[in-house]
Amino acid sequence: MKKIIRLIQRVKLPLRFVIPLMVSLIILAYIATPLVDKWILRWTIRDLDMRSKLIAQTIEEPLGDLLSQGSKSKVISLFNRVIRDERLFAIAYCDEKGQILYRTPTFPPDLNCSQFMEQPGKSYTIRDLFQKPVHLFTYKLVMEGISSGALILVHDISYAERRSADTRKYLFFLFVFIGVIVSLITVVVAQLSWQGWMRGVRAMLRGVPDRGLPRRDYVPEEIKPLVTDLRTMLRSLEEDKRLIDDLTITWNPDNLRNLMKKYMKGDQIIVVSNREPYIHVAAENGVEVIRPASGLVTAIEPILKACSGTWIAHGSGSADRQVVDEKDHVLVPPAKKQYTLRRVWLTEDEESGYYYGFSNEGLWPLCHIAHVRPVFRSTDWQAYVKVNRRFAEAVVEEARSEDPLILVQDYHFALLPEMIRQLLPRATIISFWHIPWPNPESFGICPWREEIILGLLGSTIIGFHTQFHCRNFLDTVDRYLETRIERETSTIIRQGQLTMVESYPISIQWPPEWEGNQPSIEDCRKEVCETVGIPTDSLIGLGVDRLDYTKGLPERLRAVERMLELRSEMIGRFRFIQIAAPSRSILQDYQALDSYVRKMATEINDKFRKDYYEPIIMRIAHHEPEVINRYYRAANVCLVTSLHDGMNLVAKEYVAARDDEKGVLILSQFTGAAHELHESLIVNPYHIEQTAEALYQALTMPEEEQRERMRHMRALVKDFNVYRWAGRLLIDASRVRQRERLAARLGGTLRSI
Repeated sequence: MKKIIRLIQRVKLPLRFVIPLMVSLIILAYIATPLVDKWILRWTIRDLDMRSKLIAQTIEEPLGDLLSQGSKSKVISLFNRVIRDERLFAIAYCDEKGQILYRTPTFPPDLNCSQFMEQPGKSYTIRDLFQKPVHLFTYKLVMEGISSGALILVHDISYAERRSADTRKYLFFLFVFIGVIVSLITVVVAQLSWQGWMRGVRAMLRGVPDRGLPRRDYVPEEIKPLVTDLRTMLRSLEEDKRLIDDLTITWNPDNLRNLMKKYMKGDQIIVVSNREPYIHVAAENGVEVIRPASGLVTAIEPILKACSGTWIAHGSGSADRQVVDEKDHVLVPPAKKQYTLRRVWLTEDEESGYYYGFSNEGLWPLCHIAHVRPVFRSTDWQAYVKVNRRFAEAVVEEARSEDPLILVQDYHFALLPEMIRQLLPRATIISFWHIPWPNPESFGICPWREEIILGLLGSTIIGFHTQFHCRNFLDTVDRYLETRIERETSTIIRQGQLTMVESYPISIQWPPEWEGNQPSIEDCRKEVCETVGIPTDSLIGLGVDRLDYTKGLPERLRAVERMLELRSEMIGRFRFIQIAAPSRSILQDYQALDSYVRKMATEINDKFRKDYYEPIIMRIAHHEPEVINRYYRAANVCLVTSLHDGMNLVAKEYVAARDDEKGVLILSQFTGAAHELHESLIVNPYHIEQTAEALYQALTMPEEEQRERMRHMRALVKDFNVYRWAGRLLIDASRVRQRERLAARLGGTLRSI
């Protein structure tokens, strides 16, 4: 009897809290349910308004073209394609008098549009006309400044009623469930001593070690089941924020600078790459400055121009030492000094082993899978480790704080992130891998595969061009290291260190640097034709690449040859100009490629030579970007036939140069750009006949189709430019930095969450 009385006394206090709590939750559920219904309907209407407007704006231009043609069948076909969306119920086009001219079969023929056209943009929720609840939205069409009727878009919103009913049911059970859970927790917690409970909470917040684990690895047991869910929720919120940013932010240098002020708040930015953005060389008239033809430089430099900072790179120019100060610094660009270039000096042996050896005879062919055998030597590996350590020391020397933001570029510095992590534990390190990442089986060829992966996992964020390369990297880590991989959040956890693996498709500067003062298309064409010595009425194909075996130059020339064989009418009319910047010419594979390409071009020219006509014009020399831009503007067709490429910025540069919306891009399916520029002619460069046929199709494509394709590609390159790429990298880094600083304040717990 005493035990029963004692038990009643024990639960008496918790029951005083539990019973009012349960009653309050039930009352709150009944109050909240109708409010939730209103909110759901309001959100649904708002979302459908935005969705309707987006659909109308998307089809406005093609609809205008079809209306001007007066093609009823094509208009109806367009409408039928649009309403394939399961929620878009019907669509109609009404003239200024409110008469329906075109409609889908699901749209009532006797509906008077005039009542809905009085207030364009206003939405209506009706039921009687359609025998179901629908949302009706009016969009006023304006073509060439003249009002041209309106689109009526009808969405089926019966799903909203079902959603509301389900929500009411789930909301009620949710409150009941919450009440039960909270009650149980209250009863359990009430039995604990206050002092012991407080000690437990403090231990959870501070991350006090448990069972001998390192402090940063410790996660309280009660939190562990929630860790993955919390990361997934955070990832979802960040993806939603990305979408909002892309819809609301115009990506340009000014907005990038403003974002940096908002997110980075003056934090130092350091870029590390092998290639320097400016090379000083000795010339007859003194020191000449060369800007290398590199996609990396094109992509990275706008970040430092917009945000200032320091670029650490290998000083390779013959006059580089003459222009630096006592700390090996030089301010660049020469015309308008906006950031600091710090040069690191390498001996010939170091450069031979680290750059030409391990990086370009080993990692480059390994990652590109371009049917060239990778070569791995222990001496090259030792030089690679030594140079990576040298650059890590340079980063520490340039760092003005304990937590700078460091952008490590490309495969030359796979070991650098972990080396920096050991020297600057609080630094935020982003490693961007500009070349493809192969599958685990291919990467397993490398004798030092574990060391390279461990070096990269010192990064806070690892970036690739495509999601496909991200998956390959995760699979490679899973194959060769003991780590925990959360594929839902694309996160790797090793010894308490989290590394995010993200895709950031790189792009180019928009608008181009010389837009506004560049010659016209006609002047560029005339200049190029005079330079290469061809008639101005020639059909011009163009290739712009480094002289590299991954770029598919032999396959490209074979396609040109095959096109001339199959389409003899092009002989005498078509010229193909190949601009090829010499690259890594001391390596045997590159020397062999140079000889092979020159020989092939000569053979093709001999085959089709007629009077002064030669179809292939080789320009194997360095060309300044502004000069290349004029070739882009002059060419009818640009061929990008890479056998394997991370992105390939030449494709985007060609699109950006064509402000006349003419020209055709032929693009290899094995480039990252092929995942974005869908309006190009996508080819398999190994299929010579397919590429030849695509070349002929491009040369004979009607101007209207050229403009349609080019317009879409230019819009994409404009919106998804290098400033967006940089902004996404830096915003993601800033969010990680905010979480790490919060973790430091909370005693280290959140570092492991």
